[in-house]
Amino acid sequence: MASLARVRLLGRRLPLGARGVQTTADTTQLHQAPSDASEPFTLKLHEDSFQTYNCPKPDLEVQVTKSELLEMYQQMTTMRRMEMAADALYKAKMIRGFCHLAIGQEAVSVGMEHGIDKNDRVITGYRCHPFAVLRGGSIKGVIAELLGRKGGMSQGKGGSMHIFTPSFFGGNGIVGAQVPVGAGAAFAQQYKGEKNCTFAMYGDGASNQGQVFEAYNMAKLWNLPTIFVCENNKYGMGTPAERSSSNTAYFTRGDKIPGLQRSLRSQVNGMDIIAAKQAVAYARKWAVDDQNGPLVLEFVTYRYGGHSMSDPGTTYRTREEVQRMRSTQDPIRGLQRYLEEWGVATEQELKAIDKEAKATVDQAVAEAKESPEPPLEDLWKDVYFKGTEPQFLRGREREEGKRFY
Repeated sequence: MASLARVRLLGRRLPLGARGVQTTADTTQLHQAPSDASEPFTLKLHEDSFQTYNCPKPDLEVQVTKSELLEMYQQMTTMRRMEMAADALYKAKMIRGFCHLAIGQEAVSVGMEHGIDKNDRVITGYRCHPFAVLRGGSIKGVIAELLGRKGGMSQGKGGSMHIFTPSFFGGNGIVGAQVPVGAGAAFAQQYKGEKNCTFAMYGDGASNQGQVFEAYNMAKLWNLPTIFVCENNKYGMGTPAERSSSNTAYFTRGDKIPGLQRSLRSQVNGMDIIAAKQAVAYARKWAVDDQNGPLVLEFVTYRYGGHSMSDPGTTYRTREEVQRMRSTQDPIRGLQRYLEEWGVATEQELKAIDKEAKATVDQAVAEAKESPEPPLEDLWKDVYFKGTEPQFLRGREREEGKRFY
């Protein structure tokens, strides 16, 4: 597969499509032959899978098992099927409002899940559906939420951008606002003495927000276990990164806080799930096990669709560019090629996984459609934390008010 152009210089404007990191999806090499499903074997990542600034690179040798690789494939395939189903439902006008899909970026969410602990916390912007499922939610819960049904993960009242689990702090609709919240979650973990960290995710479009840099400062000042993750899909809405950012090497933007340990930044190939897993495991070890404080990661990835369902995604980039990325750097096809070449699974076995993923999503969609709409009484629920409600809550008119006690 062809890779994107490589550049050496960091911290300066780069031409469109050029990045200082390998972004091909299938450049990992088999270092040691796999045996049974649960026996770990060694893979060797491409030497350009990572670029770093003021820190050592993660180890290029990765330990995985057959069963983990197959699980990664199954999860990425299922997440894409779920997003494709949401696309179809939106076009059928069954989903209304905002809807941001992550088709093409599956290696980031699934790779992250395989590199962190179940008690670590993740918070992101509005391209959140796969994270919600992988962090303990369900496909039915996501689809029902998009449809505004009672069976949704937020009881049909949150929609696409507001879906949560105990370890996933959402989907957030305000650009960049989740980043300081993520730093706050990490502060709580440190305060309680928990051996976990928080991954505060944002896109290249949010990278210039002042609150992002304020969160950097506070996290470094208090040495918080915060992993700041820039999910760089190269376009902030319809604006190429080079038109909005004077420095598109987002992993170099953490700066140094005088008198404290230096900031750490690294850029990661977000189209290769093995590289994504290894980077996240490295980041977690840095923040939790080694107690080195915050770290900034940049996943270089790509979305196939528009910014949201209202964006055709072809007015600011060519159809040829999108097709080239689909045909040469797709994360699922890259892993598929690994599995077949390494003897982990046959083409027929992978097709069976694809078929199962489609059936799983189809069933979840059918169940979500059967879920009723939330009753009007639910309008007054969850406005306040249970047990802290005021005596009276006013609606648009006085007669619309709700008395709690």
